[in-house]
Amino acid sequence: MAPRSGPPDGGWGWMIVAGCFLVTICTRAVTRCISIFFVEFQAYFGQDYARTAWIHSIVDCATMLCAPLGSLISNHVSCQVGIMLGGLLASTGLILSSFAASLEHLYLSLGVLTGLGFALCYSPAIAMVGKYFNKRKALAYGIAMSGSGIGTFILAPVVQLLIEQFSWRGALLILGGFVLNLCVCGALMRPIALKEDCKTAPGLLEQEYVPEAQKQDLKRMSICSPLIKAWSHECLCYCSWKEYDFLLMPGFMVLAVSVLFMAYGCSPLFVYLVPYALSVGVSHHQAAFLMSILGVIDIIGNITFGWLTDRRCLKKYRHFCYLFAVGMDGLCCLFLPVLQTFPLLVPFSFTFGYFDGAYVTLIPVVTADVVGTSSLSSALGVVYFLHAIPYLVSPPVAGWLVDTTGSYTASFLLCGFSMIFSSTLLCFARLAKKIKRTHLRSLTNDTHSKHHIWTNGAIAYSVTGELDQKDAEFLAVDTSSYSNR
Repeated sequence: MAPRSGPPDGGWGWMIVAGCFLVTICTRAVTRCISIFFVEFQAYFGQDYARTAWIHSIVDCATMLCAPLGSLISNHVSCQVGIMLGGLLASTGLILSSFAASLEHLYLSLGVLTGLGFALCYSPAIAMVGKYFNKRKALAYGIAMSGSGIGTFILAPVVQLLIEQFSWRGALLILGGFVLNLCVCGALMRPIALKEDCKTAPGLLEQEYVPEAQKQDLKRMSICSPLIKAWSHECLCYCSWKEYDFLLMPGFMVLAVSVLFMAYGCSPLFVYLVPYALSVGVSHHQAAFLMSILGVIDIIGNITFGWLTDRRCLKKYRHFCYLFAVGMDGLCCLFLPVLQTFPLLVPFSFTFGYFDGAYVTLIPVVTADVVGTSSLSSALGVVYFLHAIPYLVSPPVAGWLVDTTGSYTASFLLCGFSMIFSSTLLCFARLAKKIKRTHLRSLTNDTHSKHHIWTNGAIAYSVTGELDQKDAEFLAVDTSSYSNR
């Protein structure tokens, strides 16, 4: 198949969006619903908040830490193979977790194995959407990422019902069968060849015209390309450097630091919202309903922010929309400790869920704006990799603060300030870049603003650096008449 000049912005791309939608349900929504098991694990194994929180932390950490591995398999083997393999691993981890006899068993099965499976599915599916869409990229991502909210809305009460009917072991076993649908999602990920991608290959497809005799050789080489890349050390090193040369871009560095603080702030809330609601007297069903509200409003944030930032008036302000959404989530966390009844927690779930869906949608869009489409898969792998350490550390730290202080206040305040700092850092970086660009533009204009042009003894002055011909002729005539006097 000849490489396309650009993304099709439709066609099979909508099936890719549907596949990514299901992937986010089976990965992010299931991960969020693990918090519903928190109280069950704590009561069954008799452990404190900090030790029990490690389960959710390891799942999130493994998902993000192994994201570059998912990108590597997607780039060098196949996106379809990576997602199917990830589905098998995640399902196996959940099924083995249903037989757990200790928290350490859950750390390995539910944490490491399931998290690794999710990692092989998540970033390749998201990157594939970016390859099929350009003009409607934010809207496509909004629909695809809304699977996290829809999945949370549906799965949260369902998981609570499964726990009541079949205990936490039966609920994990059923979730293991549900996650096998990732294999079906992988089958939908039809690869696409773009000319922008072909330019990264060292001299193979850079020429516009190739002799007919060489085309057959190129076809045979493309079939065996994974083996050729494995055997050719020089080619592999070149491709690896081209895939990750964006790491030295200042814009990506600032985005990476911002993501670290954002990830630290957002993770504990999904772990402790249900336990916090139970601690202030909310019933189990109402606490699960708060997660459902958060999930369904997350959908609205996904789609509306995706659609709005695709509009011409907001397209160039995507970064500021992203940091605004992150900052608003941080403010929500700061106010959470004073909300201690179900009627007050419902508006919190609405607000936090909406802006959470907004910035989650814009993460791949903003990343694509910084590094370009050709490096999007690798860049998303790194961005989600950067989520790993905060996701691993923040829930146990929050749990330790709860055990130490006997209150959730310190944990939620730390989360809120972390997200606000993330937003502020990115805002100042963007403003500094804009000021620097304006300063350089003014220096350039000053350099070229004054030009002296001699015409028949006349000096013509142009403010813009370009001489108007009529003005030059007028000045020339006027000066000549003056000299003849």
